[in-house]
Amino acid sequence: MSRTDVLDREVARALSELSATAKRGLGDPALAELVVIRASQLNHCAFCLDMHTKDARAAGETEQRIYALNAWAETPFFTPRERAALELAEAITLVHDGRVPDEVYRRAAEVFADDELAALIWAAIAINAYNRVAISTRMAPGGYQPAAASA
Repeated sequence: MSRTDVLDREVARALSELSATAKRGLGDPALAELVVIRASQLNHCAFCLDMHTKDARAAGETEQRIYALNAWAETPFFTPRERAALELAEAITLVHDGRVPDEVYRRAAEVFADDELAALIWAAIAINAYNRVAISTRMAPGGYQPAAASA
C-alpha cells in the first residue's frame, strides 16, 4: 500500500467526520438532508442525490417535499427556517457567481442560533466537497442503502 492510499483514507475520514458533525449541529436530520440534496442538485451529483434522498426518506422526509426541492422557493411546502437554510446552501454552493449575499446570510442568521448557522455553513461546504469527489471519480449511483433505523 502506498502512502497516498493512507492519506486518501485519512482525508476521506476527516471529511466524513466534518460532514457528520455539521449535520448533527443542525439538530434536525431531515433539514440536514434537504440542504445536502439541494446542493447536490445544483452540482448535478447523481451519486449524492441517490444517497441523500434515501437518507432523507429514512429521516422521515416526505416524497412530496423531496420531489419539490428543486423548486422550493415556488412551493408552500417549506418552513421559513428551511427556506433560509436552502437559500444559504444555494448561495454557498454557487459562491463562484460572486459571493454569499448579505441579505441571504442575514435571513439565515435570524432563524438559526450561531452554532446552528456555523453547522449549516459547514454542512454546505462538506457536501460541495463530496459532490466534487463523486463527480470527478465517476461514483455510480444506485448501490447505497441507508443504515437500518434504530428502534
